[in-house]
Amino acid sequence: MDKKPFIVELNDKFEFQRLLPGEPQTCGMKAGRVYLAPGESCGRHSTNDREELLVFLSGSGKAIIEASDTFDVGFGKVAYIPPQTHHDIQNTGTEPLIYVYCVAPAEK
Repeated sequence: MDKKPFIVELNDKFEFQRLLPGEPQTCGMKAGRVYLAPGESCGRHSTNDREELLVFLSGSGKAIIEASDTFDVGFGKVAYIPPQTHHDIQNTGTEPLIYVYCVAPAEK
């Protein structure tokens, strides 16, 4: 395997920051830092053939999974979302909801 380690610094901007762009830098893993202002959401989307990990750095909100399950998320919490799962993250608090997502191809 010809992949090399690398470091990415988190910036302090109040916007999306791509951390891992996927191939060819990685074997398929992608990651980014998401900033949601109060009342915003990331938008309902599917993991498709990937699994996803969310690490919440600040704020509070809700994870809506498959339009029926709702979980409290925010600072100090980690969420796992399996393949083929529709989900949305909503900031329900009064402070920014900031999290890092990592998605990787799921083994079949």
